[in-house]
Amino acid sequence: MSALQRPVVIGTRDSALALWQTHWVLERLKELYPEQAFEVKHIKTKGDKILDVALAKIGDKGLFTKELEVAMLNGEIDMAVHSMKDLPTLLPEGCAIGAICVREDCRDILISRNGGGLEELPRGAKVGTASLRRKAQIWKVRPDLELVDIRGNLQTRMRKMEEQNLDGLILAAAGVKRLGWAEKITEYIPVDMCLPAVGQGSVGIEIREGDEAIGRLVAALNHAESALCVRAERALLRTLEGGCQVPIGSLGRLSGGKLIVDGVVASLDGRTICRDRVEGDPADPEEAGVRLAKKLLQQGAREILIQVRQETDLR
Repeated sequence: MSALQRPVVIGTRDSALALWQTHWVLERLKELYPEQAFEVKHIKTKGDKILDVALAKIGDKGLFTKELEVAMLNGEIDMAVHSMKDLPTLLPEGCAIGAICVREDCRDILISRNGGGLEELPRGAKVGTASLRRKAQIWKVRPDLELVDIRGNLQTRMRKMEEQNLDGLILAAAGVKRLGWAEKITEYIPVDMCLPAVGQGSVGIEIREGDEAIGRLVAALNHAESALCVRAERALLRTLEGGCQVPIGSLGRLSGGKLIVDGVVASLDGRTICRDRVEGDPADPEEAGVRLAKKLLQQGAREILIQVRQETDLR
């Protein structure tokens, strides 16, 4: 395609991980379109500014995306690069997903001070994580652990682990690996123990709806397999009306020509868990996600979600 007669402006949060993801996208676009000029614009989001409060307490609708979307709709940027797990399942009017990039490792990981895995942590160990989803699933297998709210970028969390004398941190593998800290990982937590967040490990590019030039530009970065798996997961989340403040996990994968989708809804204490799996047609990933969500609701997820929302509101 012919180059635009102006620089294409890419919007991003200014955290180290967001910048890594944005520059990864930028380099791919430069390789594809060497004649095109690009610029990167840093934008702070509400989620970046409020670091002393758990996500569940401040709500999550566009916490890490809204300011980027406003800038895009105002014409200040042409696209926004996000972690897919931060992108609400219902986008503002005028916004669309232009590409879902190839997925990195979607698992959660443990960084343990003593070098072992979850089973090796001493009884009553203090472990940092800001995620209700992680807490609920980990408490199912280790109810004795003290799971402590901890937020901030990777460097901040590592520092807090030392300052607060924590025994470990639970984080997303993708971010740790992208920032070059893979050697610090002491355990990759299996997905049969802890399903990841919807879209975890995948980078998304949001564009203006109807912007055909930018749409064509980013479409080349869409990774078909990653995209259909994430689309199924997002359909499940949208049907459950969940978000950061609700312990919901999901993972889609292709196997033998089928789309396999796992999903979990858990109570805050991890004592009540609904988990199931469906097989679907890769040609219609949303159908599989919706069907799995409905199965979970019938198995008791509806009551769990009502209880979780009441408890988080009280907090």
